[in-house]
Amino acid sequence: MALKAAPETQALLLDLQRLDTLLTQIAHRARTLPERAAVAALKEDAERIKAASTETSGHLEDARIELGRVESDVAVVEKRIARDTERLQASSSVKDIQGLEHELESLRVRLANLEEIELAVMERIELLEAAATGARETLEAHAARLEAAQHELETALAALVAERDHAAADRGTVAARIPADLLALYDTQRERYGYGASLLRARVSSASGVTLTGSDLDQVRRAAPDDVILCPDSSAILVRTAESGL
Repeated sequence: MALKAAPETQALLLDLQRLDTLLTQIAHRARTLPERAAVAALKEDAERIKAASTETSGHLEDARIELGRVESDVAVVEKRIARDTERLQASSSVKDIQGLEHELESLRVRLANLEEIELAVMERIELLEAAATGARETLEAHAARLEAAQHELETALAALVAERDHAAADRGTVAARIPADLLALYDTQRERYGYGASLLRARVSSASGVTLTGSDLDQVRRAAPDDVILCPDSSAILVRTAESGL
């Protein structure tokens, strides 16, 4: 038995379709918010900035370890110089004195080299400390920008959620006025073909944007006002009104 519904009941399907289209648009807007893209880009940059900061900190730590080793070597050489100097002052043996003087000369050369290395490492540490401070400040500033962008995204999403909830409530109100069998057919066609209802205006189906052919129009004209018929192009329920041009 063909499905029937009063024309005014069928017209409610257009309100339902409008609300479903709005809900689809809201979902699409939520997925494609520019704020979402901005947050994603900032998160990607954050990883790069964090990696650079970590690398700089690693270089700084390595330089400090190197400085510690050099300072330890300097301390060892200084102790040996002090020890040999005491031995030299206390020695009366020409041979021992010559040996100590030669060793002290070598130690002083070694100390001078170590002090030169120590100075170079200290200068490198100073540069790395400045770089590490800059990297940390950059990371903190970027984190603040990311936090602000996330807040903007949450605000935009909250607005869309409110709009969606309002549209969903309106849809529920409209759906409650539609008979279950007609509503089931609408939902089935919308799920399958993208549209559940299509307004026939001036012989054009709004869902497909196609003008009905002569034979299709004849079938529509022969249908009773309460017959539920489908659009031959979009497969949506074809809703006829005074604007249909029949």
